[in-house]
Amino acid sequence: MKKEQNSEEETKPSVLIEFFNNLGILQLFIIRFFKDLIRPPYDFAEISKHMYELGVKTMPIVSVLGLIIGFVLALQSQPVLARFGAESFLPAMVSISVVRELGPVLTALIFAGRVSSGIGAELGSMRVTEQIDAMEVSAIDPFKFLVVTRVTATTLILPILTTYVIFLSIFGCYIAIQFISPISPTLYIGAVIDSLKFGDFIPGVGKTIFFGFLAGIIGAFKGYLAENGTEGVGKASTTAVVYASLLILITDAVLVKLTIWLWPTS
Repeated sequence: MKKEQNSEEETKPSVLIEFFNNLGILQLFIIRFFKDLIRPPYDFAEISKHMYELGVKTMPIVSVLGLIIGFVLALQSQPVLARFGAESFLPAMVSISVVRELGPVLTALIFAGRVSSGIGAELGSMRVTEQIDAMEVSAIDPFKFLVVTRVTATTLILPILTTYVIFLSIFGCYIAIQFISPISPTLYIGAVIDSLKFGDFIPGVGKTIFFGFLAGIIGAFKGYLAENGTEGVGKASTTAVVYASLLILITDAVLVKLTIWLWPTS
């Protein structure tokens, strides 16, 4: 019994030490990313390639997401607004909700689920099969070629995907309204435009720059430093999604508070 208790006590500090060690390594990883980001040469062709692979190929799933968000939110909100005779506010309510919070966060989580795991698995496989070591021997900087290009691509493409999802959600809301209480497209567009302000759209889409960076950097971090063969690749892919999603939600909470502080009347 004493031996078991001692072994448990020994594992607790090791878990904490591993956590803070990983946190420190991640900070160094991010610092190295920004150093290599501003250092030439700049591989725009590789960034464009990854924007297509990681962003454009994600459009089918986010298209379904965008339509469902607006459609379901309108159907769920209409009975509540009808109790107060405020059905005319349905387009405004859905638009503001999607632009400020639901569109950016849900798109980022879907994006992280696909992209973080993909980057983690891809770089992890290259690490355990010694392809990254081979690049270093060939005088190629694997960090700049593999990590910087992918993270830059995810940072740039997510705001574009989010804007696309927002417009689809607003269109999904219009479809739902046609089943409830049909209105003309002109009246609907006018109600949406009147309800949205600059302080709604810019903070909502702008914070997805941070979300895209987190999705990319966490996946690259887990994959680039993977070890222990195929088991390590699977672990890198799984933990990348969990950590990226968690950090996106935490970052969103912080950015929402900053948005309220910077745009108190928006």
